Amino acid sequence: MSLDCHHCYGKEPAVNGIANGEAPPGTEGPEEPAGTEEGQETPAAPAETPEAPAAEEQAPVPVVVEEEEEHHELTGMFLEKPSDTVAIKGQDITFIAKVDSTTLVRKPVIKWLKGKWMDLGSKAGKHLQFKETIDKNTKVFTFEMKVVKVVPGDAGGYRCEVSAKDKCDSCSFEITVEEAETQGEEDILSAFKREGAGEDEGELDFSSLLKAVKKKKKAVPKVEETDVWALLKNAHPSEYEKIAFEYGITDLRGMLKRLKKMKESEEKTSDAFIKRLDSAYSVDKGKKIVLSVELVDPNAEIKWLRNGQEIKPSAKYIMERNGNIATLTINKCSLADDAAYECVVGTEKSFTEVFVKEPPVTITKLMDDYHVVVGERVEFEVEVSEEGANVMWFLEDKELVRTENSKYRFKKDGKRHWLIIQEATLEDIGMYHCYTNGGHTKGELEVEEKELQVLQSIADLTVKPAEQAMFKCEVSDEKVTGKWYKDGVEVQPSDRIKISHIGRFHRLTIDNVKPADAGDYTFVPDGYALSLAAKLNFLEIKVDYVPRQDPPKIHLDVAGNMVTQNTVIVVAGNKLRLDVEISGEPPPTVVWAKGDKVVDAKEGRVRVETRTGLSSFVIEGAERDDEANYSITVTNPAGEDKANLFIKIVDVPDPPEHVKCTGVGEDCATMTWEPPQFDGGVPLKGYLMERKKKGSSRWTKLNFDMYESTTYEAKRMIEGILYEMRVFAVNGVGISQPSLNSKPFMPIGPTSEPTKLTVHDVSDSTVHLRWLAPEKIGAGGLDGYIIEYCKEGDTEWQAANTEPVDKQNFVVRNMPTGEKMNFRVVAVNIAGRSPPALLGQPVTVREIMEHPKIRLPRFLRQKYIRQVGDTINLSIPFQGKPRPQATWLKDGKPVDDKKINVRNSNVDTILFIRSAEREHSGKYTLVLQIENMEDTASIDIRIVEKPGPPIAVKVTEVWGFNAALEWQPPKDDGNCEILGYLVQKADKKTNEWFTVYECNRRTNCSASELVMGNEYSFRVFSVNMCGPSEDPGVSKNTAKILKPSIGFTAPPYQEMDMNCAPLFTTPLVDRSVIQGYSAAMSCAVKAFPRPKIIWMKNNMLLGEDPKYLMMNNQGVLTLNIRKLGMFDGGKYICKAVNPLGEAAVECKLEIRPQPVLEKK
Repeated sequence: MSLDCHHCYGKEPAVNGIANGEAPPGTEGPEEPAGTEEGQETPAAPAETPEAPAAEEQAPVPVVVEEEEEHHELTGMFLEKPSDTVAIKGQDITFIAKVDSTTLVRKPVIKWLKGKWMDLGSKAGKHLQFKETIDKNTKVFTFEMKVVKVVPGDAGGYRCEVSAKDKCDSCSFEITVEEAETQGEEDILSAFKREGAGEDEGELDFSSLLKAVKKKKKAVPKVEETDVWALLKNAHPSEYEKIAFEYGITDLRGMLKRLKKMKESEEKTSDAFIKRLDSAYSVDKGKKIVLSVELVDPNAEIKWLRNGQEIKPSAKYIMERNGNIATLTINKCSLADDAAYECVVGTEKSFTEVFVKEPPVTITKLMDDYHVVVGERVEFEVEVSEEGANVMWFLEDKELVRTENSKYRFKKDGKRHWLIIQEATLEDIGMYHCYTNGGHTKGELEVEEKELQVLQSIADLTVKPAEQAMFKCEVSDEKVTGKWYKDGVEVQPSDRIKISHIGRFHRLTIDNVKPADAGDYTFVPDGYALSLAAKLNFLEIKVDYVPRQDPPKIHLDVAGNMVTQNTVIVVAGNKLRLDVEISGEPPPTVVWAKGDKVVDAKEGRVRVETRTGLSSFVIEGAERDDEANYSITVTNPAGEDKANLFIKIVDVPDPPEHVKCTGVGEDCATMTWEPPQFDGGVPLKGYLMERKKKGSSRWTKLNFDMYESTTYEAKRMIEGILYEMRVFAVNGVGISQPSLNSKPFMPIGPTSEPTKLTVHDVSDSTVHLRWLAPEKIGAGGLDGYIIEYCKEGDTEWQAANTEPVDKQNFVVRNMPTGEKMNFRVVAVNIAGRSPPALLGQPVTVREIMEHPKIRLPRFLRQKYIRQVGDTINLSIPFQGKPRPQATWLKDGKPVDDKKINVRNSNVDTILFIRSAEREHSGKYTLVLQIENMEDTASIDIRIVEKPGPPIAVKVTEVWGFNAALEWQPPKDDGNCEILGYLVQKADKKTNEWFTVYECNRRTNCSASELVMGNEYSFRVFSVNMCGPSEDPGVSKNTAKILKPSIGFTAPPYQEMDMNCAPLFTTPLVDRSVIQGYSAAMSCAVKAFPRPKIIWMKNNMLLGEDPKYLMMNNQGVLTLNIRKLGMFDGGKYICKAVNPLGEAAVECKLEIRPQPVLEKK
């Protein structure tokens, strides 16, 4: 049963506790799959599968050879390597690798691999976490890989690879997963669980038997385990019990069964396969993959299986045979093709697994931060690179999933994904993360308690009978509801009493006021410990009839609207109604005036309403222009009375102006603005600020409490991101419209300090400094460096350069000789100056005497050879202080400046010859001198060219088909050794030259295999390291190969008799063809004279039916039958007849019906 389970998943039985395709610790095993998507496990190692402790497979303690510890020596680039680990299922483990980067020119790059090909970098997420740190002092990089909640699928071999430009190193380690200790024994049948739910549901899952999960065993010295195992393999069966007793083995029977299986596996060979399938294959999604096996028998029938089901040929699956090579090609691989495959030949099988990798999904639109109040809706939105991709949402370290009672909703549309919180609470505060298999983004949610502001409170009212009373208030939140109370009792709406809520305004309207309506009215907003109160006064009118005349009198009582003496304040947009009582007999005449202009309109927005004893001044929808001094004048025959009023219109303020950014930091920005031109007639309470990322439509509130200043420092921003900002002004009436958006600004911080500041050179008046770029530059870039200095003990630093320098070195000049000076370097960018990099100690400005030393390159320490016409450019570095004097000599004499150019600098000297000639050859000497100290170096330069031609070339002897040649060396050897001679020949008929010897070292040779009757000329080229000579040396005489006379007598000719009776040299072959296809039957016949060919089917002659095409090509007879039907089957006969006889051959044709393709 165990073997069958292995076959189901393309694995071979385990040998010595090591599964096929794995390697023992410390060795590099065969290739493993390139990997699967996160959350998917390969069929051979499903996650969280119970262990199957079969009795036959349980091995005693000595068998666990692979758990031996290995002590790796620290070699290559690693200071510390990850080692083999035994992990408990469900716990976390961490692996650490350390790399020393002091000798590296680039930052090391690390890869964590499972097996050979599975790159774990793309699997970063909740289960696999990676971390990288650096010690700035020691330049040691520390790389960590953390496996969270280990599962059985994590077991196996791993590799850690580190590379830096042209250096690389790797190490291997293994993870062994053990089950946590449980009470009671496990039943082996529990391993054969079904995928899914119930007892009889789902498919059987045998994979738990394939994963060798180690059991905790008694502690036995590991050296003894290996020794005992070796003893059992080599010992005689009669000694097994003795060894078991000596080493304390209790399960000897189990060990012997395991030992027997190992020996059988070692001796097992394949009779069907020369080359099996690899243990695993990896392919990218959408690509093609080819599985190939090499068979012993090229005619053997094979089957290809996928997860145990036979694969039918199709456009996706193409099966081919080429000799003994059989291939299966899978086109356009998808995740459905990630499975186990088998190649079956007879009773033998070859297994493999194909792993399909999806391209990593990246995040193209990042999350925005949110700043909301309790109860508001929050929508985090991201956009990914692939449609239908899976994303994971986290709040801090907690994954957010969809449940019935969850407050989180998830939505996706193509590439866009949303996390929605309908009503935010204080518990939702935190950092939200969105992960894909190739990207990560985060956004912060800030939630604050709601604070309700009263923008307009309700006012006391005094009304007369049958008039209308209206209480109105305005709050800051449009969504807030509330209740109205009269003397503590909730007011219920009726035909006469109406309650309305429009936007931020709440109104209580009472029509046809009655004395019972008088009382204390209160508005209480729902959900807030707040109440607004006002009083309704009922005015009773009593008329006394006096027969005498009374002078007119104005009874001015507008307490509900009065703020100060004779001043009425009205909110813009509200209605103003001034009811003024008038007394006098006879009834006086009333005149209202705005300034000097009389207001007498009876209708319209501004009107006057007059009734007996009452005059009302009404303004509908008050405007700013309505603010003025108003007067009311009453007259009758008994006299006159006048009252003055000032109506003040208040409104929300205008928006603030000129919002701009005056300074930025790494994560902050300073904003300023100007107060609004019009404050609404009410003192400003403060300002509210909002910001957003450029291109986004989501504004984030920066404050909930009023901010009184016009300068604000916005914090918690992301460096390198463009932001915009706007400001609202707030007064007692309400909130203004937002200001114009500020110009986009970007938080940018200064760089970190430059690193590794050192003194490169010092002279009597200069100091040469060098340094490296800052480790952190940021989005502001780097504009350059400022170098500053001061004397030891001083605190005033002076700049050595007025403009920033781009290079990472600088020479500070005009330094006082002998003084001790301090130096520092500051990096500068748009955000300002970085912290300074200081030298550890002062520098004494004084020249240091150093002996001259020539650093002659290695290739110049031997003879330097160049060809005529080449350019010679020799750069010889040297050292010495003060600056040494360099002089060149050729053969003991100064070099000619007209022929040879020399350039000297502080650190090197250059010898330059534009076009080398033979005369430039010689011994060149460089003399480096400082006062009475000097150093010399010699260079031997040789200029070479092609040699001249050989001289006196002649043919000295001719014999048979051979000729002997001799010549003398050339007069000019090209200034180098002659390596050999190129010898060529040409016959007088064609005059074409052919090479006899490419490199003949002697000055003589013999040419063989000459053609008889031809006359030959010879030429010779001299060859040196530059090549053959331009001109050859041509022989003055020729070599003639004489032709002796030869007679030939032709034999008598006898004509051959070609007549023969028909004879079939190739017979017809039986055929089996699918219905609807065409078929061809061929045979070959030999006969003379040409025979007559007769084709018959079932002994019946085939006529001139166009269905049959009969051909005879040089004795090859072919019968083609088009579009076969079921009736075309039978026996076919081909007969050949001529006068000398006849012959016939026959075959059978079988017609098979077309197969019906199964739909997948």
